[in-house]
Amino acid sequence: MLVLASGSVGRRALLANAGVPHDVMPAPIDEDAAKASLRARGLGPGNVAKALAELKALDVSARRPEDLVLGCDQTLALSDGTLIDKAPDRAVLESQLRLLSGKTHTLFSAMVVAHQGVPVWRHVEGVNLTMRVLSDAFIADYLEAEGDVLLGCVGGYRIEGRGVQLFSDIAGSHFAIVGLPLLPLLAFLRTQGVVAT
Repeated sequence: MLVLASGSVGRRALLANAGVPHDVMPAPIDEDAAKASLRARGLGPGNVAKALAELKALDVSARRPEDLVLGCDQTLALSDGTLIDKAPDRAVLESQLRLLSGKTHTLFSAMVVAHQGVPVWRHVEGVNLTMRVLSDAFIADYLEAEGDVLLGCVGGYRIEGRGVQLFSDIAGSHFAIVGLPLLPLLAFLRTQGVVAT
């Protein structure tokens, strides 16, 4: 059995739509504290995402040792390496959108599978997203239409919703943007007999 160590609606939907049987057990880790510690150690954005995904997978694997546990995380980095976190409120989210407007950023999506308390598979994938120049009116309308659900999304967008309107160019996997690079995960799950070959 696959256990998803995340409460993400998008990740659950991707697994369900792909026909992957799974349980959900979100890992109760303090992401902000863990992220601060990883940054202090000098880890880059892709490695921060991978380390957080591993923490989640190992946390749940300690309680579900016989199952394959999938931990996931995402980080967003500007071209200068600056990391952007989930916004705590709409005011911060608005400033983040202004900062990202007209620029290209990289979204790193990491997955780690643990079994019996040990990581057995890892994958990190980056997607380059170019945000078009956003008008003040568009930002206001977008925030009003999407609401507080955006506070749970790094970068303040859900590509599967109105967030697609923010971009002029995307180079990479749609699945990785949603937070679950599905094709490499399915390839691994086939080797484990979770899905048919």
